Amino acid sequence: MNFKSLLLGTAAGLIAVGGAQAADLPVKAKAVEYVKICSLYGAGFYYMPGTDTCIKFGGYLRADMLGNTNSDYGIGQGAPGGGNNRLDNYYQSRARFDFTTDTRTATEYGVVRTYADVIFSWDSQATTASNPSAFSTGSATLGLYHAFIQFAGFTFGRTVSIFDAPWQSYPAGGPDFLPGGSNNVTGVNQVAYTADFGQGITASVALQDLTTAAGGQSNLYNASITAGGLSGFTSASAAGAAFIQGIYGTNDWGGTRTPDIVGQVRVDQAWGLAQFSVAAHELHTAYYGTTEPTGHPDDKWGFAVQGALSIKNIPTGAGDSINLQAVYTDGATRYNFQSLFPQNIYIYGGSGIAYQSLGFAGMADGVFGTGTGIDTVKTWGFRGGYTHNWSPNWASSIYGAYASLRYGDTGKALICANFVAAFGAATATCNPDFNLAVVGGNVVWTPVKNLAFTADLSYVWLDQKYSGTIPAVAATGNAAVAKPVATYELKDQGNLQLLLRAQRNF
Repeated sequence: MNFKSLLLGTAAGLIAVGGAQAADLPVKAKAVEYVKICSLYGAGFYYMPGTDTCIKFGGYLRADMLGNTNSDYGIGQGAPGGGNNRLDNYYQSRARFDFTTDTRTATEYGVVRTYADVIFSWDSQATTASNPSAFSTGSATLGLYHAFIQFAGFTFGRTVSIFDAPWQSYPAGGPDFLPGGSNNVTGVNQVAYTADFGQGITASVALQDLTTAAGGQSNLYNASITAGGLSGFTSASAAGAAFIQGIYGTNDWGGTRTPDIVGQVRVDQAWGLAQFSVAAHELHTAYYGTTEPTGHPDDKWGFAVQGALSIKNIPTGAGDSINLQAVYTDGATRYNFQSLFPQNIYIYGGSGIAYQSLGFAGMADGVFGTGTGIDTVKTWGFRGGYTHNWSPNWASSIYGAYASLRYGDTGKALICANFVAAFGAATATCNPDFNLAVVGGNVVWTPVKNLAFTADLSYVWLDQKYSGTIPAVAATGNAAVAKPVATYELKDQGNLQLLLRAQRNF
């Protein structure tokens, strides 16, 4: 009996120990889903852990190399690019990183969306005669292109303008300096509302702050010459120095009063897109002089109208497209000579009758002088492009743009009075009107998805209306491009550029 009890006790102990060891063995737990795919809004979204908000990260990395310019695909003009001498860069480079964040949350009122787009760039540095050591440092920039909230049809914050065509100023790729319509690809602060009527038909209205666009508003010239130097130019010599840089007076805006009022109607369907846009733009000056008693002109409203058309899947091939747009402005020049377009241009070239030739142009919304009202500036322009896909990996495009600017009689008289005071009237004719044309094309190779290599060649032509010869009476106007005080021929100018780009989207 004692032996039997011993055996039973031993067996019970072994069972107990075995049970304890089995309890200590690792048990395969249910997998924790740390990243849950969100399929509600397309590829790339996932749920933020512990929330019902979906988020997507994206962006691109870009490397540019450009020939015959001093900016990343900007017109080869100004200081030093317009000098066309030893200060001018033969090439320009840029490295850029773009990062986007997109969040969306479904609510009983619809989707709440936030979107932000931040860019970091490092560009080649240029030099000038007054700053020859500038090459010792690079040029780093930080930009915020988009930062907005969307809710129930409303958009609050910074993004492209509803006035813009969907392709901005790139109907088939191309440079940043195509006129012929607006371009707010880098964003403008606004409040907008969009109504969706179905079948691809929408209508939008917005209040936008044009002062927050990349280039701000165009010039509003105070062109008075006053003995005390209270406004406009302080002297004929100062007028001459400014003129040869395409500056026709003091840019004399007052404080902001009313945001631009913008409307748009769009039809976006499988065949393509048609869009009509309008904008109202208030011109509010400072004073004729520097103090309140000098007075001021009354405020005036400018406007812009634009039409855009895109035709997709044309007979030349799958994915081919034609993009076209045209615009007319009166007192709202930025809606034609867009936010990335320089508002003062000057370019030097060769001459057979003078030291060198010079072409210059100034853009403005309006011109005024002491005792006058605002004389608005009128412009018109168009741009277009055609893209052909040769294969899934190769595409090519051609594009062009043309724009014209005309000053009113009062504004022209004020400007030309300054011109005659600066240069005399015997050897030169004053006319600040001008036309500008751009043509170009590109080839894009996409060896794998989201990786593209681009070669783009463009030519810009400034058709200015000044003629004759002028003495550069003020050396200060030429100092930045190392030009001497000499006689210059007023002549049309052109510039040819090449862009080589590698870009990886993610």
